Amino acid sequence: MAANLPTPPSEMPVPGPAKPPSAAVELARAAAAGDVAATRRLLEAVAPRMTRVVHAVLGARHPDADDVVQQSLIALVQALPGFRGECEPVQYGSRIAVRTAVAARKRVRTLDSRRDDDVDADALVSSRQLPSDAMRATRRKEIIRELLAEIPDEQAESMALRFVLGWSLEEVAQATRAPVNTVRSRLRIAKQALKKRIEANPAFAEELGLEGDS
Repeated sequence: MAANLPTPPSEMPVPGPAKPPSAAVELARAAAAGDVAATRRLLEAVAPRMTRVVHAVLGARHPDADDVVQQSLIALVQALPGFRGECEPVQYGSRIAVRTAVAARKRVRTLDSRRDDDVDADALVSSRQLPSDAMRATRRKEIIRELLAEIPDEQAESMALRFVLGWSLEEVAQATRAPVNTVRSRLRIAKQALKKRIEANPAFAEELGLEGDS
């Protein structure tokens, strides 16, 4: 599929007094300067985390997952000249992976109803009779994944960082360079859209834990 790489994100600044750059930051700077060996080492270091992020947003069995991982790594390399070292490269790469995966979700809006990225249909049906915390989490993530393709980019990114990756409100605010109240507003609007998706089965509202973060 075509690689429409996302705009490089702003960095998540580390609060407090300035600290000497870490070895990873120095490696990223060397890679940005064109050091091929440093680029290879950097990608080897961040690829596992970025792969987990893509799988969390898309689902590990999503047919485009491998392609999106590769696109994310390419986007990271392309963004390195603008990397200022205000956060660790793995954080910077994680947000690039979120943006790339969300963009992929938007490109593939129509999902095969017979495919479930985490569990099979029989397991999902039986779980509705005896819901478990794990199954509620699975159900919640899959509905959120599908919703990411339908809402504006800023809401989708905040929702993915908050509910799929489990970042705190403050972490999302720092990563997106937005006030915490703005993040709250984006999440509130996104959750309103999520509620509309499950109106056909109101019992999901309690199971998906829609309360909070308002």
